[in-house]
Amino acid sequence: MDDPGIPNKATDKKLTELVLLYQFSNTLLSTIRLNKLTHLILTALTSGTPPLFERAMLFLLNEKSGVLQGMLGVTLSSAADLVVVGGEENPLLSRWDISDEVISRQREAEICSNIKAMRIEVTADCPVIRQVVMENRLYHSDKVDCIECPSCASFRKLGATSFAAVPLLSREKSLGMVVVDNPNSGNKLSMDDLHFLQLFASQAGMAIENSMLYNRIEEAHSNLRDARERLLHGERLAAIGEMAANMAHELKNPLITIGGFSSRLLKVLPPEGREHRYAETIVREVSRLEKMLSDILAYSRKPTICYNLCELREILKECFDGCTTALEDYNVQLSASLGNHPWLLLGDAHQLKQVFLNLLLNACEAMTDGGTITIALEESLDKDLVTISISDTGGGIPVDMLSKIFAPFFTTKPNGTGLGLAIANRIVINHSGTLQVTNGARGAIFTVTLPLLQPEQS
Repeated sequence: MDDPGIPNKATDKKLTELVLLYQFSNTLLSTIRLNKLTHLILTALTSGTPPLFERAMLFLLNEKSGVLQGMLGVTLSSAADLVVVGGEENPLLSRWDISDEVISRQREAEICSNIKAMRIEVTADCPVIRQVVMENRLYHSDKVDCIECPSCASFRKLGATSFAAVPLLSREKSLGMVVVDNPNSGNKLSMDDLHFLQLFASQAGMAIENSMLYNRIEEAHSNLRDARERLLHGERLAAIGEMAANMAHELKNPLITIGGFSSRLLKVLPPEGREHRYAETIVREVSRLEKMLSDILAYSRKPTICYNLCELREILKECFDGCTTALEDYNVQLSASLGNHPWLLLGDAHQLKQVFLNLLLNACEAMTDGGTITIALEESLDKDLVTISISDTGGGIPVDMLSKIFAPFFTTKPNGTGLGLAIANRIVINHSGTLQVTNGARGAIFTVTLPLLQPEQS
């Protein structure tokens, strides 16, 4: 019979396990970093003298894909002594910590790379997965008893014969599992080892879920903060836009007056005098400012679409007629393939004409030495969309400008306002379509996609 005054090995082990559980519980309250938490969990299982286990592996469940994803593996060679923090007066108040250097070393270890490469399909055909992940019960075997099972083959590749797998649970929900064994010594796992492992895993599961929930809250908070900043920024931009629209409206009237009087002076002043040239400059610049203010007012004005039955070929033909002078001035040839059947859609014909006129005139201005504009209509496979491509031979748009081409006030023209394409893009979007630009072999290609009128809408 043992002397009650002399502690035996079994009692020492029990006390050690209880202290570990207390320390682990305190540790879980000290960090919410999931990465650090997983390293603390596996290091606690493999550190100490002697260690509880010689190897520990963590797998987390991906519910969407239905697989167990290998996350981390720690062995005696990659384990390290945990730093005990606090508890000078009472060991039960102490907790563990682990340095970033140890975490980095464990991440670079071979066992960790092997574990992270593992994907185990969650299937009821495997006794290990069925018992641990589906039934939420510990699995223990002195040998892998499903020789042909692909899931168990993953453990066999790691040299696991006698091992235990314990579920990580939280609110009866499986988060994954921890697998432990003793590959160096080959020692079998005792019932005391398994009981401690279950107690340890129950706390680990709750800690991992709390860490995941905290990360989700942090992400949601970050998204909410970003959304609030975007909302405030949008409100400021809206206020600035309204002020700009009011200023544009107020400036337009005096500009018209200035333009009118300068035009009168231009008619009466001698053509050869300096005053005539001054008046001519005033007329030209006033005209440019009037166009800019008109574009600003058009862009800032809330769009109103008068939906009517439109025929796309008729809209394009009217645009061709309106561009006749520009085509002649720039020595540009027009090649159009509009098909032989009508292209019917619901929209505002006047606004759509504005879109295509803008694209055609831009194409003309891109070909100062002449060229060709090619227009083609194409129907989508399901016949619910029509694509209008307008390509030129003007050399294309610089790649760094492609993403900015539809931004308001962005222009490469000396006298441009930078609102033409922005207005065209908004009109197309308001018609439930898209406006895109790419570079072709010889120039830019603008592609307008619009929904066609369906038979049931007729």
